[in-house]
Amino acid sequence: MTENSQIELAYNFVQYTNRNVFLTGKAGTGKTTFLRRLRHDALKRMVVVAPTGVAAINAGGVTIHSMFQLPFGPIVPGMALNESYNRRFSKEKINIIRSMELLVIDEISMVRADLLDGIDTVLRTYRNRTLPFGGVQLLMIGDLQQLAPVAKEDEWALLKTHYSTPFFFASKALQQTASVNIELKHIYRQSDPEFIDLLNRVRNRQMDAATVARLNQRYIPGFADQIHEGYIILTTHNHSAKAINERQLQNLSTRPHLFRAEVKGDFPEYNYPTDGELRLKLGAQVMFVKNDPSPEKRYYNGKIGILEKIIDDTLFVRCDNEEPIAVTQQKWSNIKYSIDAESQEITETETGTFTQYPLKTAWAITIHKSQGLTFEKAIIDAGASFAHGQVYVALSRCKTLEGMVLSSPISPASLHADTSVQSFTQQVEQNQPDQQQLVEARINYQHQLLFELFNLATLTNRLTYLHRQTGEHANALHGSLTTSIGTMLSEFRNDILPVADKFTNQIRQYTNIVPDITQNEPLQERIRKATSWFADKMTTSLEKPLKSTSVISDNKTIKKQVGEAFTRFAEELNIKMACFKASTHGFDIKTYLDAKGRAAIAPTEITASTARKSNDSDEAASLTIEHPKLYARLKTWRNHKAEELNAPVYVVLPTATMAEICNKLPLYMPELKNIKGLGKKKIADYGPAIMEMVMAYRKENNIETAEIIPMGIDEEKKEPKIPTHELSYQMLRQGMSINDIAQNRGMVPATIEGHLSRYVENGQLELTEIMEPSKIDTISEYLQNNRMTSLSDTKNALGETVSYGEIKLVQSYLKLQSEA
Repeated sequence: MTENSQIELAYNFVQYTNRNVFLTGKAGTGKTTFLRRLRHDALKRMVVVAPTGVAAINAGGVTIHSMFQLPFGPIVPGMALNESYNRRFSKEKINIIRSMELLVIDEISMVRADLLDGIDTVLRTYRNRTLPFGGVQLLMIGDLQQLAPVAKEDEWALLKTHYSTPFFFASKALQQTASVNIELKHIYRQSDPEFIDLLNRVRNRQMDAATVARLNQRYIPGFADQIHEGYIILTTHNHSAKAINERQLQNLSTRPHLFRAEVKGDFPEYNYPTDGELRLKLGAQVMFVKNDPSPEKRYYNGKIGILEKIIDDTLFVRCDNEEPIAVTQQKWSNIKYSIDAESQEITETETGTFTQYPLKTAWAITIHKSQGLTFEKAIIDAGASFAHGQVYVALSRCKTLEGMVLSSPISPASLHADTSVQSFTQQVEQNQPDQQQLVEARINYQHQLLFELFNLATLTNRLTYLHRQTGEHANALHGSLTTSIGTMLSEFRNDILPVADKFTNQIRQYTNIVPDITQNEPLQERIRKATSWFADKMTTSLEKPLKSTSVISDNKTIKKQVGEAFTRFAEELNIKMACFKASTHGFDIKTYLDAKGRAAIAPTEITASTARKSNDSDEAASLTIEHPKLYARLKTWRNHKAEELNAPVYVVLPTATMAEICNKLPLYMPELKNIKGLGKKKIADYGPAIMEMVMAYRKENNIETAEIIPMGIDEEKKEPKIPTHELSYQMLRQGMSINDIAQNRGMVPATIEGHLSRYVENGQLELTEIMEPSKIDTISEYLQNNRMTSLSDTKNALGETVSYGEIKLVQSYLKLQSEA
């Protein structure tokens, strides 16, 4: 097959370009053999899927639904996949999706358009949202003139307004790509030119009177009513095939033998390649359901014979006049894809096995199950064919015209045609790619990956977003994170981005002279120097500073939000660094893709240290705390107290306050009033406990101690007490945000919003100063349309996007307007 130019063309498009490929061809043209070769030699991280369990087992892959966890019903464009499906994705499954480069879909003719768009949705979710199929290359293998996708009437009623046909090529995502369609034309199954011509006419719905007459010469009335050794009946319905096999087996006078399969692990019954309980008799006509794994290759999937004898655990099957074939049990594997812990490659892991004799009774089989099989002799019962492609599948299973017998005449009316398939097939035939297009696609792929290497847009966006997050929440973050990220962004924009832009222009100049990067030594030399420079510069300016910072905040919501931005930037930085380092010896596609794939799934040192719950010593180091052991005690006490009060931890003691206590080690109670975040009430409530811990620490470490002197309330002249709502208003006028006021006063934002509502109601405060106009409009509209509703009902109706305090503010605003 290596001499087949079309197969080589398809192989090279898959291996050396990023173009989606539809590989088609008549029955027996080598599509299955092509897949076997690709699985063995693939340069890319590959996953193989198929629409049914049996097809997946035969292809050595998994089903589409199990891989992408898609619903079995219609997937209407625009509908969100049920959230429960997204929750089922394990971390390993997500890593597989993120790192795969090639998705092979076997038996694509049976894949419905909406299912292919469902795959697109999942791939975009976990990869690049802006690219069809998340940027994964597709290899789609199948023959549209064979079995069609199942589209029940009620399902098609939902889909037909979105798709012109159920077939895969109507997929909206696929239509956004420039796919390559390659048709294999050399037929390996049949060698008789006349028979091949007849099959082509049936396949292409070009049956004239002469073709019909020639085919119907093989109609022999009554032939199927008798037993003919070596012949298998191909019928349209499963119940017909089952009834024929059971009747013929029962008619044999020999005693029955029952062979039970050994099933281990996960191997669902609907995926069994033959019967779990295989009942056979001597003299039974059987069919092999697996290719012979031995070097002799004495049988193949679809070979027919007679069970002649049984000796111990070996069955002997005679095929025609050959010597009987000794048949032992064979094993089938059910696999799942996983990530190898050491190599970080996508690997096939065996989850279950099915061990049985590779045989089944074979007086009859359905046309559907015969797809992919080859028969020396067959009786075709296709008069009741009901689906697109069934007649062609049945006829094309036969190696010769003489080995085929029709149990009923064939008429052109039995050829169920789909006009959309005919139109698409014509386009495929008329637009076959050539070597020049391969060369261009290969060069374009090289260029795309090289420009991708030096494209820092995603890294820029993630660092910019992280900087914005740390800036917006600076008052709630502790340590040096905000400053560090600002410095990193400044150096990145000033020192790294301009060089990347300049080098991108240089790449264009070099490739204009010698387009093939592998043959462009001056460019390779520039790449080696550039990637070394970027790797070193980004290590110094980004990686090392990032490793030395942590996300520390008393506010869990802010800590999570900023932490996620931190992790996303760290992951992208890790990928980019890995790609640069992999290219320091020159740019090679396989090396580049391997590095990118590994980095996409491997946890980085940065994300690993950031993702885990930071310990007290880490926080103390990040906050420059001189006495971290005291900090740990204060934090533990603070957390328990907050839990006891059912309040946020910062309401008890903000982290910055604890840090200042640890650095100042107050000797007397009155000194607490000089620590930011400790007002009279907190000192009264928590002062004795704080001083007790400080004094104990001082004593343990031989630091000067003193008696704890309580802070008398008469020590200083009492100032007139400012009402709490007035204090909040004054702080707002001083330029503080609601969140800043809440944190400073040890309150929640909703309380501050309640304070400010009276100033909105009396007209002293414009509501737009503290709330977005769109949010004001949303709450106002609801309140005006539901005047009798309660505060809690309003909150429940508007959801988590608004707070109780914001509702109160708008109520005050509406009251002011009504009185105006």
